[in-house]
Formats: sequence, C-alpha cells, structure tokens
Amino acid sequence: MIISQTPLRISFVGGGTDMNSYYQRLPGMVISTAIDKYLFVIVNERFDDKIYINYMEKEIVNEVDEIKHELVREAMKKAGIKKGVEVTMIADIPSTGSGLGSSSTLTVGLLNAFYHYQGQQVTAEKLAEEACEIEIDILKKPIGKQDQYIAAYGGLNKFIFNLDGTVTTKSLNLSRDNRIRLGSNLLLHFTNITRKADVILSEQKNNTNDNFESLKSLAELVPILENEFLSENWDALGLMLKQNWEIKKNLASGITIPEIDEMVKVALNNGSIGVKIAGAGGGGFLLSYVPRKDQDYFRIAMQKYVELPFMLDPFGSRIIFNMRRYNSKV
Repeated sequence: MIISQTPLRISFVGGGTDMNSYYQRLPGMVISTAIDKYLFVIVNERFDDKIYINYMEKEIVNEVDEIKHELVREAMKKAGIKKGVEVTMIADIPSTGSGLGSSSTLTVGLLNAFYHYQGQQVTAEKLAEEACEIEIDILKKPIGKQDQYIAAYGGLNKFIFNLDGTVTTKSLNLSRDNRIRLGSNLLLHFTNITRKADVILSEQKNNTNDNFESLKSLAELVPILENEFLSENWDALGLMLKQNWEIKKNLASGITIPEIDEMVKVALNNGSIGVKIAGAGGGGFLLSYVPRKDQDYFRIAMQKYVELPFMLDPFGSRIIFNMRRYNSKV
C-alpha cells in the first residue's frame, strides 16, 4: 500500500501568465505557496487483476482504458500500471471548484503514488512536467502550469515559464518563523460558490491578445513582491494582492460576480489590506491579507462566510506510507 499526500496552493501574483498563450510571447512569472490542506491518494495491490477506483463514484474495470476518471487513467498509463490495483482519493476540501488547484494537485499526487507503487522514486520536476503533459497536452485543459509545479515542489516559490516551455523554479526559502509570520496574516473564506474553471479559463486564454498588456502587468508584480519578501516586508503582499485582483477581474467575464464584489467590499472595509479570489475566479475561496491586530474585527464582519484555517506548507507531494505486504505479482 502506498499513500501520497499532496498540498493545495494559493497563488499570490502573476496568475494567468503561466498559460502558453502568454509565455510563448514573453516569459510568464508567478509567486505561489503550498498550504497545509491536502489531497491523499491510496494505492493498494489487489489479489485479482481488476482495477477499483474510489472517489465520488466507484469504478470497477478490467482495463486501464475503461477508467472514466481521466486523471487516474492517464496517470496510470504514465506510470505503467496495467491491472490489479485499488485507488482511493480523499480530499481535505471539495475537490472541484475551490480555486486552490485541486485538479493539478490530484494529478501530481496520483503520479507520485503510482511511481512509488512501481518502485520508482521520481523528482518533483518530473512529477510537475508529467502532470502538465496529462492535463494540458493529453486532456487539452485550458489551464496553466503553476498548479502542477507548486504541488510537486511545495514551499513558497517563484516560477518562471520560459518561451521554450521549460519552467525555472526559485525557492524563496522562508525560515520557519517567517513562514509563520507571513501565513498568520492570510485568511481564506469560502464564497459559498463553486464553479467549473474551464469556461472562465477558456475565455481568458482566447482573450490573451486583447489582455496582453494587463497580463504583462501581472508578471511585472512578481519581482517586486519577491524583493519585498526578501526584505521581510510582509504587508506589501496585501497591497499587491489588491493590484493583482484589480487587473485579473477584467481578464474574462465571470471572474467576478455581484456576490464576490460584495464579499470583497466587506473584506476591504473591515481590516483587509488586499484580497483576491483564489484560482480562476467566479467562486471558490477569497484570500485576504489582514494584519493580526485587525483580525478579530475582520472575522466578525466576515462571519456569514466559512473560514478555512490554514498554514503555509514547506513540503510538496510526498509519500507518507509505503508498505508492500506481499509480492504475489512480482
């Protein structure tokens, strides 16, 4: 039995420039962090040759190509698993519509678990690259690359998406104390809205030419925030979240809606320095930067929305249990 634990993420600035419609013209850049909310993948050897898949549905099939869950199917193909396994997926939060990168997190976690099941330990770079291949190249999802990379690497990172499709990863290397200082000023509240990101992201991708200067402005926030972090000026993040959101919400229709506008207004009027919707927009979670001295007042104002407590996580996808009970098929 193998169990992988893979973190969800929040993106600070630069989101949208990790899509190939942008970085094929200019390098894209984002700063994002893993958080301590996870997707778990359990892979267990079966005594027969059937394949069992457990999630919101239950699948029992004889061949990999028969699997309906496309991420499981393609990850099994990548790792070379053909039969005789049971795969179970468990999430700390709803696995769709959260805006916290759950789809790509799951893809990375599946690959990590499947490779270890095959007796292979692969790098974070390989996990991220192959997750991108599955989602973007094989399944043709209209998404970028940042979610796969932060899920694989963990921590707080700057990612540069180069014109040739390669990705440069730079860890910002926060100490434990600074990770706590930064994370303690960040709050997540659920908008009470879930949505499919594909529609918004497809429109955003199609609008790249019209929005190119706006996307360039998002990328330009990244080195500025990096320097602020290096100077331990954590409050600068609040102001830059606000700048990022003001630009982002105009990239496609549906990124913001009246309910989100009202939530943002409440947050900014009650102690938040800056906010943004996590992920593609249209629902999911609102990320707010609120200095600790203002958080009691802020939470009272936001009490109609469910808070998701979290901390920043220094780790990427990892195997937390690895035991082979028998070797009947080896």
